[in-house]
Amino acid sequence: MPNIFIAECKQEVSSFNPVPSTIVDFEQSHGAEILDYHRGHQTEIGGALTIFEAQPDITLTPGYSARAITSAGTLTAESFATIAEAFCVAAQAARECDAIYLSLHGAMSAVGEPDPEGHLLAELRRIVGETIPIVASFDLHGVITQRILHHCDAIVAYHTYPHVDFHETGVRSANLLLQILRGEARPVTARIYIPALVRGPQLVTATGLFGGMIRQAQSFEADSTGLSAGMFIGNPFTDVPDLATNSFVVANGDEAWATTKARALADAFWAVRDQLYQPLVGLEEAIAQASAAHGAGTAVLVDAADATSSGASGDSNAILVELLKQNYPGAALMPIVDAPAVAAAFAAGVGASIETTLGGRLDHDRFTPLPVTAKVRMLSDGHFFSERSRVPWNAGNTAVLQVGKHIIIATSRAVSLYDRSLFWAHGQEPRHFDAVVV
Repeated sequence: MPNIFIAECKQEVSSFNPVPSTIVDFEQSHGAEILDYHRGHQTEIGGALTIFEAQPDITLTPGYSARAITSAGTLTAESFATIAEAFCVAAQAARECDAIYLSLHGAMSAVGEPDPEGHLLAELRRIVGETIPIVASFDLHGVITQRILHHCDAIVAYHTYPHVDFHETGVRSANLLLQILRGEARPVTARIYIPALVRGPQLVTATGLFGGMIRQAQSFEADSTGLSAGMFIGNPFTDVPDLATNSFVVANGDEAWATTKARALADAFWAVRDQLYQPLVGLEEAIAQASAAHGAGTAVLVDAADATSSGASGDSNAILVELLKQNYPGAALMPIVDAPAVAAAFAAGVGASIETTLGGRLDHDRFTPLPVTAKVRMLSDGHFFSERSRVPWNAGNTAVLQVGKHIIIATSRAVSLYDRSLFWAHGQEPRHFDAVVV
C-alpha cells in the first residue's frame, strides 16, 4: 500500500519591505492538522487530497506546514531556522514513505538564505535519499533555482494569473506523482532561463499575451509525452540572485522533446517581451486623469509598489496625499496598514472623530505619516474570507475611517488583497466609489 508524505512551506517576500517577517507571520500545522485544514478547500493540498483520498490503496503521512499569513518582508534567519528544523524533524517520517508531495511557493527569501525552498528540498533529499520521488507545486511567481530542479523529480506551476487554480494545481501534482509511483512516468525536466522581468495587464492569463503562452504550455502538458509545463515569471520584488523568467517542460523520458517545447515557450515570451511591460503613469498625472474622468465610472488607481500580496508593507499613503492635494472631486476607497490609527479608532469608538495620522508607520524611507481628522465609521476584528476560495484572512483589528469624502479601511496588519473581500467585509462596495485604490 503506497504511503505518500505531504508537507508545505509557502511565503512570498519583498526584499524592499523594511519590516522583516518572523515566525509569528506564519500559521503552522503538524500531522493530521494539515489534512483537516486543507480538505475541501480550494488550495493545492486540498486539490491533491481529492486525488489521493479517492485511491483506496493510498495512505497519507502529513508532516509539517508553514503557511505565511500574507506576503511580507524578508524572513529573519532565526525564523527560517525554526521552520527548517520543524520541516526536517517531520521529514524523518518520509523515510518510510513511497513518495512525497510538497506545496511550495518559490518566492521565499530569508536573511542568509536566498533560496529557502531549495534548502528545504536539499535537506529532504539528505534525509530520504535519492530514490523516493518528489513532486512539488509552485506559484508561477516563483524563483526557480537549479537546486530546486535538482532535488525534485518534477515540478508543477499555476496556470492562472490572477491565481485561481490552486486546487487544480494540486490535482495535477497528485496525478503526476501517482503516475511516477505506478511506473507510468519517468520525468525529465527542461528549463530555459529568460533574462527578463515583466509586470502589467498583459500578464493576465484570461485576456493578455501571457495567457497564450500558458495555453501553449497546457497543450504540451496534455500531449502524450508531456507531464507538466508552464512559466515562472518571478516576483520582481524578491531581489535574489536567481530572479528571472523561466519556461519549463517536464516530459515522460524524452529530454529532447522537453527541451524543444521549453524553448518554444521561451521564444514565444521573448518575441513579445516589450509588450509585457506596463508603462507607468506618474501619481500627479494619474489623479489628474481620474479627476477629469469623474462621473464616468469607478477609476482604479493601482499602487503596485505597495501591493501587500507581493510582500509590500501596505502603509503607502501617497495616493491619499495626492487626492487631498488636488482636491479630487469624488470619493475614493482605499486600504492602509496603520495599527496605531486603528488603536486610536477603537479607543474613541464608532461615530467619534479622531485626530491621527495615516500611513508611513512602517516604510519610513518612502512615506511620511499624514495628519488627518477622521470619523470612525466601523470597527471589526479583521477576520474575513477571500472572495473565491473562501480562505480565512486576518487583518487584525480594523477600522473604517472617513477622511473628507474618502473611506480608508485601516488594518492592524497586512493581508494579501487579491479581491474585493476586505472591502465587502467592511460594508464597502467598490463600484459605489468614484475611485478605488488596489
